[in-house]
Amino acid sequence: MEPILKIGHRGAKGHIAENTLESIEKALELQVDAIEVDVHRCRSGELVVIHDFTLDRTTDGSGEIAKRDWEMLKSLTVEEHYKIPLLTEVLDHIEGRCKINIELKGLNTADETAEIIHRYIEKGNWEYSDFIVSSFQKNELFQMRKDDDRIPLGVLSKASVSEAVELGKYLKASAIHPSLGIITRDSVKLARDAGFKVNVWTVNEPKDIERMKEFGVNGIISDFPDRLNW
Repeated sequence: MEPILKIGHRGAKGHIAENTLESIEKALELQVDAIEVDVHRCRSGELVVIHDFTLDRTTDGSGEIAKRDWEMLKSLTVEEHYKIPLLTEVLDHIEGRCKINIELKGLNTADETAEIIHRYIEKGNWEYSDFIVSSFQKNELFQMRKDDDRIPLGVLSKASVSEAVELGKYLKASAIHPSLGIITRDSVKLARDAGFKVNVWTVNEPKDIERMKEFGVNGIISDFPDRLNW
């Protein structure tokens, strides 16, 4: 059996402000196999790495990201010390050091994400297997599959693993990404028997980490990658 992937949630969210280059660097220092980040498309078209649809929780700005230009967004600070990065800045930072899980959080993110992935693969330092693109938004996943059937997809779910498996079959996805709250030993077996890898989120407590290992998941997404110590 392949080793379980250690995946840093929004970098190393439990240590440094989420979705920042500094948090990503911390996750790399903790020897993750992959990093999970979230992307939104801002008004001027760039893909920015931030979780929420609005700026209010994590930055000193306010309002919807989709209604703000990159020039404005890059002037903001995250938790008083950090900056919102572009997806391209994240890829440049981790190139050759680990894989990446890009979650399409915002609307109209699939096309630009596919274009960026193509560009980085063409440069020669990335392969398709270095990426997995996940989302709760079916439309974005179907658009990504339309853009390129070689990009690995992950179906996010916090409701039903079996429903995620059925959607994954339509999408020809590579993985199912269930929340910790819905996963069972039987649902892991269901997904794996259907040919999907299972990457579970967000697993922070040692007892839950051990349980997921016992269930036979393929990857564990954690705010504290240092707790994934195997």
